[in-house]
Amino acid sequence: MKAYLVIKFKEDNSNKKTIESVSAVLEKIGIETIVMARDYEKWGEVKLTPEALMQKTFEIIGSSDLLVVEFSEKGVGVGIEAGYAYAKNKPIFVIAKEGSDISSTLKGIARNIIFYNDPEELINKPVI
Repeated sequence: MKAYLVIKFKEDNSNKKTIESVSAVLEKIGIETIVMARDYEKWGEVKLTPEALMQKTFEIIGSSDLLVVEFSEKGVGVGIEAGYAYAKNKPIFVIAKEGSDISSTLKGIARNIIFYNDPEELINKPVI
């Protein structure tokens, strides 16, 4: 199963540890992850124009089985990607750190919302 992992973009890669931790846990439960910042932008080594970035993002979402949205932090891009996946009838699962505020629109399109303190907890929670 292949999932596009959506997380707020950080130009300084300050969320790299979160991306790597969440990806590792999802892969332990059989979900291969694709992450734009890691897999295509190579942690900032590759610069895509905004148009190329969105084109590639939509292509990846289209070829993924589902979307996993890490929503501990809100972001415009996160909403765009979730909305596109919903329009393409892709299952959307939300994970977020305990205490995060999940928007009502995301709640309305998510099949499941899971809160965690540490990504390792996701192994024992029904993410999908």
